[in-house]
Amino acid sequence: MKYENLMLSGLFVVCLLVCTLVLGAMLSATPSSVQLASAGSSLLASPAQCALLADGVICPRQPG
Repeated sequence: MKYENLMLSGLFVVCLLVCTLVLGAMLSATPSSVQLASAGSSLLASPAQCALLADGVICPRQPG
């Protein structure tokens, strides 16, 4: 009985440690879009023309 309690306690500690590490990684991760924006990359620049139909909702209508 003592062995089973020791194993369950160890399993609980390991699971708690893994959950803490995963939560910490999720909270401290920086999304790639933020990394690109802070780098001043031209990848975030909008294209000259919209790839979709210009319906005024998704793609704003171009003047002219």
